[in-house]
Amino acid sequence: MKNFLIYFLILIAGLLLGYMIFSNNEDEQTHQHEEAETSKMWTCSMHPQIMQTEPGDCPVCGMELIPASATSDGLSAEEFSMTETAMKLANIQTTVVGQGSGIDASITLSGKIEVNEDENAVMSAHFNGRVEKLFANTVGDRVSRGQIVASVYSPELVAAQQELITAAKLKESQPELYNAVRNKFKIWMIKDKVLDKVESTGNVQTSLPIYSHVNGTVTEIMVEEGSHIMDGMPILKVANLNSVWAVFDAYEPQISNLKEGQNLKINVNAIPDEDFSGKISFIDPILNDDSRTIEVRVVLNNNENRLKPGMFVEAKAESSFSDSQGQNLEIPRSAVLWTGERSLVYVKTGGDQPTFEMREVKLGNSTGENFQVLNGLEAGEEIVTNGTFTVDAAAQLQGKRSMMNNAKSKENKIAEVKMHFPKSFQLQFVKTLEDYFRLKDALVDSQPEQAIKEAKSYLQRLPENDLPETSSGHYNKVIKMLEAISKNDDLENQRAHFVNLSENIIVLTSNIDSLGKTVYVQHCPMANSNKGADWLSQSSEIRNPYYGEAMLTCGEVTGILE
Repeated sequence: MKNFLIYFLILIAGLLLGYMIFSNNEDEQTHQHEEAETSKMWTCSMHPQIMQTEPGDCPVCGMELIPASATSDGLSAEEFSMTETAMKLANIQTTVVGQGSGIDASITLSGKIEVNEDENAVMSAHFNGRVEKLFANTVGDRVSRGQIVASVYSPELVAAQQELITAAKLKESQPELYNAVRNKFKIWMIKDKVLDKVESTGNVQTSLPIYSHVNGTVTEIMVEEGSHIMDGMPILKVANLNSVWAVFDAYEPQISNLKEGQNLKINVNAIPDEDFSGKISFIDPILNDDSRTIEVRVVLNNNENRLKPGMFVEAKAESSFSDSQGQNLEIPRSAVLWTGERSLVYVKTGGDQPTFEMREVKLGNSTGENFQVLNGLEAGEEIVTNGTFTVDAAAQLQGKRSMMNNAKSKENKIAEVKMHFPKSFQLQFVKTLEDYFRLKDALVDSQPEQAIKEAKSYLQRLPENDLPETSSGHYNKVIKMLEAISKNDDLENQRAHFVNLSENIIVLTSNIDSLGKTVYVQHCPMANSNKGADWLSQSSEIRNPYYGEAMLTCGEVTGILE
């Protein structure tokens, strides 16, 4: 009985001890779960700089917050990390940058042979009439200087010939009249031998010739037999093909490698067994917006007439870019993100850890699927080559630099332009800020007619522009923007001009010694086509003039002026 009591007490003690152990473990797990929930961060998909520990609405635009990964410790301001799971799901792959062998130090240009327009000539009519006969009537016909290319019937010249016959009979008694009549024919480019024949025979020529004044090949016939022509009207176009142009298209990354006077090695597809060479004589100063190319021109000798306009040609030029060892860095095309103005890659900075940062690079020539890197990367760095857009999305969610956000700082700083204004100007300028605020309120309320009224009032009350040249540029811009708003009743157009107006008003206001009150600089990252835009407000409360009721509270205070 005594042993049974001992065993019973041991059993009870064991049960109590087990309860205490498992109870504590459950409490610890519950505590860890609560901590995990607490550590989860929430962000706004439109404003990734917003990070909160609890779900809710974005304080900037009011959109519902979404979960975001908590930032890692020990990272720089521009770095961000991803989880191994996210890396595998997105199939993110990286490659180490090295010296490439796929891209040599030369640039290949494609183009074609064209007529040398500097050697072109236009044969024109020198009098009114009707084309009786075309002697050069086929494109490609060769003509020589002095050759008759057309004969023309002209009532005006028929009458002039009759006048010449009469004047010739009075030549002895009235030589001045005779000379005046004959000299008229020089204006019409009629040769003396034709006039001599008219005088000697006394017969009028109904068809008079037009002569070629150049040697060359007919490239265009601009009239037909029977056509009526007028003085100065073009009849034929003739090209001297003893020299031709080789015209090439050069893409933006190639432009910096080209200059006038640079020698090009040229290959003509139709003459593969011979190489030509020539120097760049012209580089078009205007870029073609559609093709993103410029025209590069080389003059080639063509005395043997082997180069025909329309033939395809290729040229090679040496590139001036390479790394310190004379080799080129190259990266896959898939690694590059383009924003229109910038070329971006993501560099893996954490070694074995999935840590990245955005890097802007300058690209050069391209061959196939690779790009030459001129600046921004060094050999040995590791970059993302697959899943680049996924990495960029992670950067946006964590509020880091990305395609859509190039700012190196989350804060919008007031332009640090230092100017000095006369006291009289400052006093009057501060008074007119009330007009600015009323204009801003009209745009907040989406009232274009009221905005026109306030802009006109603002213009009338602005102080006279007696500022120095270094400061007057901002002030003149304010005047132009107000004039534009006051003359346009389109609300979106008014808001677009208000962006530039506010930029310049903020610069001027930030240089006023004392405003006598607190003025808030506010910023909306979505305005101005997602480029962001600022404005001034007398209250810290956000009332967005660029969206009105559509997104009234979208924005944040980024500065204070007093």
